[in-house]
Amino acid sequence: MEEQNHSPGKELQHRTRAESPGKKSWHSQAYALGAVSNFMSTFLTFPIYKVVFRQQIHAVAVSEAVRQLWHEGPQYFYRGIYPPLLSKTLQGTLLFGTYDSLLCSLSPVGPHSLRHRWAAGLMSGVVEAVALSPFERVQNVLQDGRKQARFPSTVSILKEFNSYGLWGRLSLGYYRGFWPVLLRNSLGSALYFSFKDPIQDGLAEQGLPHWVPALVSGSVNGTITCLVLYPLIVLVANMQSHVGWQSMPSLWASAQDVWDTRGRKVFLIYRGGSLVILRSSVTWGLTTAIHDFLQRRSHSRKELKD
Repeated sequence: MEEQNHSPGKELQHRTRAESPGKKSWHSQAYALGAVSNFMSTFLTFPIYKVVFRQQIHAVAVSEAVRQLWHEGPQYFYRGIYPPLLSKTLQGTLLFGTYDSLLCSLSPVGPHSLRHRWAAGLMSGVVEAVALSPFERVQNVLQDGRKQARFPSTVSILKEFNSYGLWGRLSLGYYRGFWPVLLRNSLGSALYFSFKDPIQDGLAEQGLPHWVPALVSGSVNGTITCLVLYPLIVLVANMQSHVGWQSMPSLWASAQDVWDTRGRKVFLIYRGGSLVILRSSVTWGLTTAIHDFLQRRSHSRKELKD
């Protein structure tokens, strides 16, 4: 009797999860539009991210980070944007597509439990870290103002990394700082996918327009996840800004250095948190809402064909 009061989000969720594994598929249009949404949100929020990055590296106030960027000139304002644009486009396919495939493998018939959502999210985060860590590495080097003269372009950084030996290319080059990236991405994806649907379903029961629960769920969930893992974000930015064979500190030494340079105070590590909230709210809100919209259209068309 109680099942008659389904919210729109739950109805879509049950239709999606009740499909047989053999029929589980995603339309290429959904992948393409998801990539476009990530591309657009990354471009729009990149200036905010760059200010945050400067705070993470130099431990300065927002006004000082903005002043540095302004002093460098507009020609450098979007310096370093190409790696994140490419990585976010790839992320649009990996994040939801890999999670969906893994979830169906773990639990072919829904509804899926919190344990299944957590496990699928964790593993999709691992895949994302392996695939996208090199892009983030190049991006962080490009955004470090101290290295503009030495590395004026992406090509110059790639030449530097490729000059190392095979192991050096991985450990010191493209996958520098990989372990904190792996921890951040896997836990972040697990948290996001574990609570995205429950938050969205709870809001959908309030009778809101169908796009509002997805937008709010993505914004709130993505923001909280980002803030919880913010110390790892700071650690990754500092580790990946190092280039060369010399003065390449270990993971523990890098963490200790971040803690010492922040005066051994947690609130200094979280400097820039307000901008992270704004960027995460916009990015994850748009991504989740667009994904929900595409999923609804996909199922509506499938129902019409059937």
